[in-house]
Amino acid sequence: MESITFAAPVADDGAPVWRRVIALRIGPLPLLVYIAACTVVIAAAFTKKLPNDLIGGLGVMMLLGFLLGEVGSRIPVLKHIGGAAILCLFVPSAMKAYEVFDPQMQQALTTTMKTANMQYLYIAGLVVGSILGMNRRTLVQGFMRMFIPLLVGTVAATVVGIGVGLPFGYEPRQTFFDIIVPILGGGIGEGILPLSIAYAEITGKAQADIVGTLIPAALIGNVAAILLSGALSWLGERRPALSGNGTLMRGGDDILAGGKAAEPATDLRLMGAGLLLTCLYFTLGAVLSPFTGIPGPVLMIIAVALTKVLKLMPPAMEQGGYQFYLFLTRNLTFAILVGLGTLFVPWKQMMATMTVDYLLICISAVAAMVASGFFVGRLLNMNPVESGIVTACHSGLGGTGDVAILSASNRMGLMPFAQISTRIGGAAMVVLATLLLKITA
Repeated sequence: MESITFAAPVADDGAPVWRRVIALRIGPLPLLVYIAACTVVIAAAFTKKLPNDLIGGLGVMMLLGFLLGEVGSRIPVLKHIGGAAILCLFVPSAMKAYEVFDPQMQQALTTTMKTANMQYLYIAGLVVGSILGMNRRTLVQGFMRMFIPLLVGTVAATVVGIGVGLPFGYEPRQTFFDIIVPILGGGIGEGILPLSIAYAEITGKAQADIVGTLIPAALIGNVAAILLSGALSWLGERRPALSGNGTLMRGGDDILAGGKAAEPATDLRLMGAGLLLTCLYFTLGAVLSPFTGIPGPVLMIIAVALTKVLKLMPPAMEQGGYQFYLFLTRNLTFAILVGLGTLFVPWKQMMATMTVDYLLICISAVAAMVASGFFVGRLLNMNPVESGIVTACHSGLGGTGDVAILSASNRMGLMPFAQISTRIGGAAMVVLATLLLKITA
């Protein structure tokens, strides 16, 4: 009698299906390791033993970030416009809004982001490491030239936004002060809050009501910037002549130029030095801020840039800062986006403003700004894709928005320029709007 054997299903490439399943990875983790890690975190949350600190919060953020990042990078069409970043930012926001997030996990995540300020370390590490890893000439030229596309983009966003609003019955004054300015104001903490205080003092309205009016425009503008930056990245892949692969200036030869320069061998001691330098530069900005009236993060950028331009930092320390930057971007980007989406993106408030006319005004304003950055940057010998992405950051929600925009376009090395675009551009818009409102009140 012929014996009967049972064979495992075989995939097209000849490997059994179960082997292919086991070989799957969620982020850097093999599937079985990922499942085991999720089991531990879920069990800890269920038994209320999940550490309410950096350990528990990072565990939750990294596991969810790895999963959403993996899914977002595989969805057709969406993967070409920053799908990984989009899912990491907005899925946790919706989970919190609809009370799907486990309370223990959310508490640990909140402690990590708001008490430990993990996002500050991340952003500071990107700024310090990317500047120290940059070519000096590229750095100087980039800072000097980026203000022109930023200015032109601001004017274009204002004109187009007001023009689109007119057919829907929006008065130019309403469109400018309630929609354009919040989008370009530099975020909620740096833009919306000081704007609301100024608006309340000038108009006599309640600040809380003004905040509720301004926040939706800032949120939708940031979403539009994320999508457009992802689209620019896709355009750069299709038209390589338009892209610098992360380098702002044409002909730039900085170390961050998408692999054009060989990366130095990893040195864990130097990476530790990079971590310390990140902390010191951020602290220096905080110390100098009260004496100058300039926000600490801006002073941090200035201090690092001066260090680089004046050649004050030993090359080995520059390498350490750059390697710490690489560690952060390759391991914590999706985790940070999960934290930002959970705590800083109010899902229901954003959904409540999704009327066609409001969306069109916000999107058209941001699109006009990005297009201006693209074409003006090209005239100034900048790579158009990178110039457009940096200009898009003018509509970012502070440093958190910059992280989302740059991760959607895979251009984290542009963080120093993005921070200038967001913070300097945002501060200028807040001052300008306040003066204009006083004059026209």
